[in-house]
Amino acid sequence: MKAKIKYSNEPMGKVKVITDFLPSPEELALKDETIKVTISLSKTSVDFFKKEAKKYNTQYQKMIRRLLDEYTVHH
Repeated sequence: MKAKIKYSNEPMGKVKVITDFLPSPEELALKDETIKVTISLSKTSVDFFKKEAKKYNTQYQKMIRRLLDEYTVHH
């Protein structure tokens, strides 16, 4: 059984606000131009993405592609 969360009106301390870097739903719906590449990934990484993709009813390759896209935007 989950414990009920108790909220209080206490100071939270120093808070750091970060900018929203996640894509909007409209951006996620767009089809991007893609090219085929061959890449070797660790079994652990592929298993992780397959498990997560199954949870969200999507393709694991698409999740990996989105992760790489977000990384390249920030760097």
